[in-house]
Amino acid sequence: MPQDLKGDFDPEKISDQDDTDWFVDRLYDFAPGMGITLLTAKVSRWVIDLNRTPDNQPLYSDGRVITGLCPVTDFLGNPLYADKRTAVEQSEIERRKYFYFYPYHRQILLTLEQLKDEFGKVLLWDCHSIRRMVPSIRKVPFPDLILGDADGTSASPGLSEITLRNLEGDNRSVAHNEPFKGGYITRHYGKPAENIHALQLEMSKVNYMDDGERNYDPARADRIREKLKRNFEEIINTLMS
Repeated sequence: MPQDLKGDFDPEKISDQDDTDWFVDRLYDFAPGMGITLLTAKVSRWVIDLNRTPDNQPLYSDGRVITGLCPVTDFLGNPLYADKRTAVEQSEIERRKYFYFYPYHRQILLTLEQLKDEFGKVLLWDCHSIRRMVPSIRKVPFPDLILGDADGTSASPGLSEITLRNLEGDNRSVAHNEPFKGGYITRHYGKPAENIHALQLEMSKVNYMDDGERNYDPARADRIREKLKRNFEEIINTLMS
């Protein structure tokens, strides 16, 4: 949370930023050792959501609560700002896009272009996590693992099939494009006809955090990390063949 904005938010909310993909960078910190480039977002989605469209168009139209590019409520509809504002001024949205949104996406694009130039093919794996229960999105608990490929348009079917097969097992529930198909990143950058593939993996936080979804659980994390490693190994072999 940038210091120049921190004072605008509700102090209690700032002390418990629950709408956060906590510890995802730690969960995936094995990836560079496999030769995988790892990009980590550094700004809270309450400042600006890097996985929304820059023109703030909704990604879903099924009646779920959708927070905006610069949200004013959390996923449960609770106000984020101390003054209970109902919108962020457009000039401030543009400022945040300039300082946070566009630099992040320029780095994604630059990385994809460099890797494609070097290898001829590239896969963007977008890493996310979410609370097990978010009633404003889904009335029942989320599956453990949700693979999104924008209804089969952001990656070749083979890569999705490999991933779904590798995610199954260990008594974990696995879903495909339901209730998440992939956000702006997956939909915008995935161009399989140009050998740029994109997959989003959303996972319930209890796969690698404690039951309270507050603390990293090394034992749980190690189990899901092994599953991810095996999947990446097969995907790498597939892309290189």
